[in-house]
Amino acid sequence: MIFEQLKPQIESILANTKTDKNDCLLKICELLENKIDYYNWVGFYFRNGKKEELILGPYVGEPTDHTIIPFGKGICGQVAVSNKNFVVPDVAAQDNYIACSITVKAEIVVPIFVNGENIGQIDIDSNTPDPFTEEDERFLEFVCSKVAEIL
Repeated sequence: MIFEQLKPQIESILANTKTDKNDCLLKICELLENKIDYYNWVGFYFRNGKKEELILGPYVGEPTDHTIIPFGKGICGQVAVSNKNFVVPDVAAQDNYIACSITVKAEIVVPIFVNGENIGQIDIDSNTPDPFTEEDERFLEFVCSKVAEIL
């Protein structure tokens, strides 16, 4: 499976202590978007200081107007409140969804925890309907746990 092949590459990117953290995160976004066909937008959002909002970090894919997302709004904002993974097989069926592009059909968001605190998340949009499996969730939890080690 592609996920097992990507794990050492994720670890290698994050092991390079000479690379800026944001550059490491961007390299992870590029790797995932390039290697997984149905990952069409990959990015990180982080809590904006003490504010109840997320701010966009490194990402790859179509530009987005959603650089700041209030807690509770959209899928990312809901994950900031719930502290749980959120898999959306069909974004059109979600009431509290912030549309980034008309091509997006599905989304997955997995939180990043540092010392038990939700400090951000990885957000992935797909132009493929219902592509995400439990394997995606477990892999992205791995990615988030490794990212947490450098934050």
